[in-house]
Amino acid sequence: QVQLVESGGGSVQPGGSLRLSCAASGSIFKITIMRWYRQAPGKQRELVASLITTGGSTNYADSVKGRFTVSRDIAKNTVYLQMNSLEPEDTAVYYCNAWGWGSDYWGQGTQVTVSS
Repeated sequence: QVQLVESGGGSVQPGGSLRLSCAASGSIFKITIMRWYRQAPGKQRELVASLITTGGSTNYADSVKGRFTVSRDIAKNTVYLQMNSLEPEDTAVYYCNAWGWGSDYWGQGTQVTVSS
């Protein structure tokens, strides 16, 4: 099993920044890909960013390219999502996801609200 705990959400004005953290524990050796998803009210869950654990390559949704950055601290078993130039459309619950050995693991989600 893999456990994921997110933190770092909150409220921010448009143009502001937030950094989300996702701390992984348990059988982390199984993890192949780490992803950040988000889900806004009334909308489907959307893949925002991904990071492949072997090599560290990253990928982003077009809507966040150039504004969001996914990174990791291997020593802390933690993945981050740095979000800059936030827009009201970024308002959502953000979820950390880990995939490996045919299994999906999810964090509890953290709310991000962008509003003036």
